[in-house]
Amino acid sequence: MDLTLSDEQRLLRESADRFVAETFTADHRKKTANDPLGFSPAVWKQFAALGWLALPIGEAEGGLGGGAIEIGILMEAFGRGLVSDPFLSTVVLGAGLIGACGTEAQKQAILPDVAEGALYLAFAHSERAARFDLAHVDTTAAKTADGWRLNGHKIAVLDGAAANQIIVSARIANANGASGKLGLFLVPAGTPGLALRDYARLGGGRGCNLDLNDVTLPTDALLGDGSDALPAIEAVVDRAMAALGAEAVGIMQTLLDTTLEYTKIRKQFGRPLSANQVIRHRLADMAMQVDEARSMALRAALMADAEPVARGRAASGAKAKIGKCARFVAEQSVQLHGAMGVTEELDIGAYFKRLLAFDTLFGGSAHHYRRHAALSGRAHA
Repeated sequence: MDLTLSDEQRLLRESADRFVAETFTADHRKKTANDPLGFSPAVWKQFAALGWLALPIGEAEGGLGGGAIEIGILMEAFGRGLVSDPFLSTVVLGAGLIGACGTEAQKQAILPDVAEGALYLAFAHSERAARFDLAHVDTTAAKTADGWRLNGHKIAVLDGAAANQIIVSARIANANGASGKLGLFLVPAGTPGLALRDYARLGGGRGCNLDLNDVTLPTDALLGDGSDALPAIEAVVDRAMAALGAEAVGIMQTLLDTTLEYTKIRKQFGRPLSANQVIRHRLADMAMQVDEARSMALRAALMADAEPVARGRAASGAKAKIGKCARFVAEQSVQLHGAMGVTEELDIGAYFKRLLAFDTLFGGSAHHYRRHAALSGRAHA
C-alpha cells in the first residue's frame, strides 16, 4: 500500500503548517481564550478563503470533495497550533451530517454557506445517561399539525453558543406515543424554548449544555426523509474520531519536539539533560508512542469510508490507542520539564489539557476497547 502523500496533499500540509505557525501564536490564543466565542471570526474567514471549510463538502454543494486524509492533514496542523476554531463541530460533524442525511434542498441551502464561512453548525447528541452510547437518546420529537415539538436535554455540545443552526438528535414518537427511530432536526439559534448554558472547554474552545422545552419547529426542520439517522451518526462520529486522532498526533509531536529541545539546553551538574542515558530512553519511548499514534490515526482515516464494522473497529482502535499514547507523552513531557512544565510561561500545560480533553471526547480508552471488542465479535460471527 502506497502511503505517501500526493502533490496536492503535500501542498495542503505545507500551507496549513505555515498558516498555523504564523497565526496561532501564544498572544492569539490568549486573546481568543477571553472571547465569548472562543475563536476569531476573522481567522475563520481566512479558513474559508484558503478552501479549508469546503474541503470535505461535495462539489455539487460548492465544496472540494476531499476525504478523511485531507481532514487529518489539517487537524494535525491544528493540533500543533492548539487551534480552537469550530472546524470539527461545523465542518466535520455538522456539514458531514447535512451531507449524509439532508435532502438536496437542505444541502443547497446550508453547505455552500458553510464553505464560505458564513454559517456555523453544532451537533447536539450526547446525554447524561448515554455514557457515550450513540444509540441512547431520550430527547423526543412529537409530530404536530404544523411540524414538530422537541423536549429533552443535551450535554457537551461543541461550539453550540456560536452556532447559527444546531443539529439535534431526538427519538421520533410513533402514532401510539412510543419512541421510535432516531431523527435529526435543525434548530436555529434563539428558537423559543431552547435554553443554552455556555462554558469554556478544557484545553481551549467552548461547549454548552442545552435544554429543549416544547421547542416548536416547522415540518422541514427534519433532516432528510425521516429514515433512521443512527447509521449516519455513527459514520460521522467515527470520522470525527479519526480527525481528533490526527489533532492529538500534532499535539504529541509538538510536545516531543519541545521536550527534546529543552533537554538539550537545560543543564544539570554542568551538562545537558539529554546527556543522561535515562533521559534518552524516555525520549525514545515518547517518540515510539508518537509514531504508534500516527499509524493508528492514519489507519482510521483510511478506513473512514469502509463498511460499518471495519470502520468502527478502526476508529475505536485509534481512539483507545491514541488516548493511551497521548497520556504517556503528555506526562513525560511535563515531568522532563520539571516545575516549568506546569507554568503559564510555557505551552506544555495547554497541550497537556487538550490531550486530556481528547481522551474524554466521544468516550475514553476503556469505552472504545469495549466497542472494538463488540465489533470484533460481530465481524467473526
